[in-house]
Amino acid sequence: MTPRTARTALIGRSGELDRLVRVLDAAEGGLAGVALVGGDAGIGKTRLVTEVRDLAEDRGFTVLVGQCAELGDSLPYLPLVDALRGAAEPGTAADGALSAWPALRRLLPGADPGAAGAAAGALAQQQLFGSVLGFLSELAEGRPVLFVFEDLHWADRSTRDLLVFLTRMLQRERVAVVGTYRTDDLHRKHPLRPVLAELQRLPLVTATELPPLANDDLAEYLATIDTTPRSVLGNVIGGVVERAGGNPFFAEELLAAAAMCDGMPGTLSDLLLSRVEALPDQARHVLRVAAVAGHNVDHDMLRDATDLGEIPLEGALREIVSRGLLTTNRSGYAFRHALLQEAVYDDLLPGERTRLHGTFARLLAARGASAAELAHHYQAGHDLPGALRASVEAGRLATEVGAPAEAHRHFDRALEIWEHVADAERLTGTNAVRVALSSAASAAAAGDYRRAVARLRRLRPSLDDPLLISETDERIAYYLTDSDLGAGMVEAARAAVDVLPPGEPTPLLARALATYARAMFATSGTAVRDLATRALEAARAAGARDAEVSALISLAIVEEATGTVEQVEELLDRATATRSGDLSIDLRAAFHQARVRYEHGELDAAARTADASIELAARTGLTWSTYGTDLRFLQFLIHYASGDWDTAERVAAGFGVRVGMPAEAHLSSFALFIEVGRGSDAADDRLSWLRPFWKADERDGQADYLVIYMARGLAAEQALWRGDPETALAHVTAVVDALDPFDPGLIRICATGLWALAEGAAPHDARERADDLIERARWSAVNGPYGPRLELGPEGAAWLLRAEAEWHRAKGTAEPEMWRRAAHAFGFGFVYEEARSRWRLAESLLDAGDREAARTEWSRAVETADRLGAAPLRRALETLGLRARFGAARRPTPAGGASGQGAGGQGAGGGLDALTSREREVLEHVAAGLPNREIGKLLYISQKTVSVHVSNILAKLGVASRTQAAAIAHRQGAAPGE
Repeated sequence: MTPRTARTALIGRSGELDRLVRVLDAAEGGLAGVALVGGDAGIGKTRLVTEVRDLAEDRGFTVLVGQCAELGDSLPYLPLVDALRGAAEPGTAADGALSAWPALRRLLPGADPGAAGAAAGALAQQQLFGSVLGFLSELAEGRPVLFVFEDLHWADRSTRDLLVFLTRMLQRERVAVVGTYRTDDLHRKHPLRPVLAELQRLPLVTATELPPLANDDLAEYLATIDTTPRSVLGNVIGGVVERAGGNPFFAEELLAAAAMCDGMPGTLSDLLLSRVEALPDQARHVLRVAAVAGHNVDHDMLRDATDLGEIPLEGALREIVSRGLLTTNRSGYAFRHALLQEAVYDDLLPGERTRLHGTFARLLAARGASAAELAHHYQAGHDLPGALRASVEAGRLATEVGAPAEAHRHFDRALEIWEHVADAERLTGTNAVRVALSSAASAAAAGDYRRAVARLRRLRPSLDDPLLISETDERIAYYLTDSDLGAGMVEAARAAVDVLPPGEPTPLLARALATYARAMFATSGTAVRDLATRALEAARAAGARDAEVSALISLAIVEEATGTVEQVEELLDRATATRSGDLSIDLRAAFHQARVRYEHGELDAAARTADASIELAARTGLTWSTYGTDLRFLQFLIHYASGDWDTAERVAAGFGVRVGMPAEAHLSSFALFIEVGRGSDAADDRLSWLRPFWKADERDGQADYLVIYMARGLAAEQALWRGDPETALAHVTAVVDALDPFDPGLIRICATGLWALAEGAAPHDARERADDLIERARWSAVNGPYGPRLELGPEGAAWLLRAEAEWHRAKGTAEPEMWRRAAHAFGFGFVYEEARSRWRLAESLLDAGDREAARTEWSRAVETADRLGAAPLRRALETLGLRARFGAARRPTPAGGASGQGAGGQGAGGGLDALTSREREVLEHVAAGLPNREIGKLLYISQKTVSVHVSNILAKLGVASRTQAAAIAHRQGAAPGE
């Protein structure tokens, strides 16, 4: 939090202020928001945001302010550190909340970024981002929060990534984020441009660009400047307004210049420098030295850099401050505007600039300044040994605080000057190979795998040490595998193993073997098993616990395809019991253990593992890491399957609807289970946001297969509940085409497609389609990626039985026993699917003439549907009950806020308004006395689809026969000719 000085009234910005105030209002009401304020330098962005800060403080907000600086590329997270430094005042609520987040504490001056519990690289960044989100959420529980990022055009890559993360992750927190940036600085390739383009598409974001002030507003603004003599103002204000082009800062400077001399300089730079030139020599020297320090400068630092005593320095500073060129703050001085600092700095002679940077480097080094800041001054001061040493250290520290992009930049700068520095290894305590490996690791951690691999491939020909060759090849293979770039990963992994000399197992050998096993996953299970087994043996012998856990996970995944459940669980139990020392690997092991338990029907054990792991992820700031996210959707699935839909819905509330990235789309897709199951209209909005992710990407021609499987599979179910089997079958076909033939998820999708065919989807080759789908399901059930499956889990087995029953239903040969077996198979704990099977079992029993048994199964399914709030299933059961004349079952208000829209609209007894347009068309023909076959011909739909529509119509109108429905149509004017 930064202090503010007195200022003039805000003029000419009421519309822009209103937009920002609405963001505050929303945050106060529990809806997070982001505002991006752009405009030319000097146009008034800071003035507007200062007004917003004041309003927020008056309304009880906690206000955090972070300032980016022109050194942004060198200093990671500078605005975050700035904001946290202001928040860490003892006794404040922010300081109390900050104490719970070690990853944030490590950013503050004097902290050790490599302290115990700290992650590194990509994981450190995930940990930091999760900690920022947790910190803001915790703060917002007490008071709403305003977080301001100033001057984003100077932000480092990691800060930009943090802004994107917060914009996407903040949902219902009472947090408002405001960022400012200069539009005139955003050249075509400026790194902020794509970030702004991405963020401004999101509904959470309010974009505001400040235009020039109108002439009347600018004149009124100038008239409020108390220091301006009225005589001068009256004489020159017209000319100032005309020259200023609506820019308040330019206008102020023009007015000040007009007060000092005749005429006005031609450009803004000339104008600013004319005010500097009017200073006494000593004051002008002090201002030039201050410009080299940057926007802000410490008093003691300025004294030492100018080599003036206290009395002369104070006299010079008093002159500078009195003329409004510098302002005072808690630690020293700041330029009144960044444009002034830039103009003074650019006016320095090259030799003068080099000398002053060298002076600041020497003074900062003596004060223990950050390595990143030292690297900047050493580089600008042409001190290559100092720049090399500081760049290597800055890269190391950036890695530790979770700023991999900046770490890569520092390491690469070190490599650029390495050959030009004598005795570089002694200076840095490392060698060029290690720096290159660190550079590649940082690039990979920042998501730039191509750059990481390119860096290592440039390094590879210069190596002759087998150990370094192995390490380099292993990293190439690892990055290629992680990035799905593919080509060359197996060859690099093999080379990493083959080049190592025989002898005692080492951690390097263990990691090389583990990576080789990962690279071979696309080939044969036998090869992966052999390599992972060798990796496991080497890891144990060498004490490499990270490689040991990775090998155990690889072995478990292979056993899933070819072994037994007991073998898989035993391997994963060992993996989770062996702490690897790497949080990412430990969470990966926990995720697979919980997943396997869930897929094999051990829901209670799966829930315990997932809950404990999610708690670990939250405690370490990794809730939004890759496996932290995976564990959250697994937790959702466990609650969904076990029938605790209200809890599942609460978990899904944090998944977000308006998604823009694949990871968000994956998470959002899972919420469809509840929304489709409860017949919520929210599913339509979610599907509209997910649709772009199931289409082929223009860049690589590939769509996201997981979103296709989840979202389109559930879109198919939604279409079926709404009586549209043709659309459902189209979705199923797309999913089948996208999945590998051995993917066990194919069984569920095939069952859904067979449901569509049984409901009357009428492609010309319906019988062949049904046979094709059941054969695909059967093949997937017994074949894995490496050959025959030894065992299929209980959920997969249950879905296969469902698919078999639907296949027989589509062919008209279904028997009650088939549905009884499916219902029993889902009885391991999958409450909803057991109820859906009992619905079909009741229907089959009724067709077989066993009315009492049908009523028993029907009642059990109704009870479950009511408890879950499964509105579409409940309506389908109601339709069956009307047909069977079971009598009306008690119909409670749907749980979980289900809208009642879905399979049948608004429920039984809803009148004609409850019918869809298609159902009204069908009713007109029913009222005309046409049979289903004739109605189908007239409407170009199948006879079975007509039957489904008629059943829905009877349920919605609350009648038991076509005659009663026709009577209502005639009474309410919906019959033909009325």
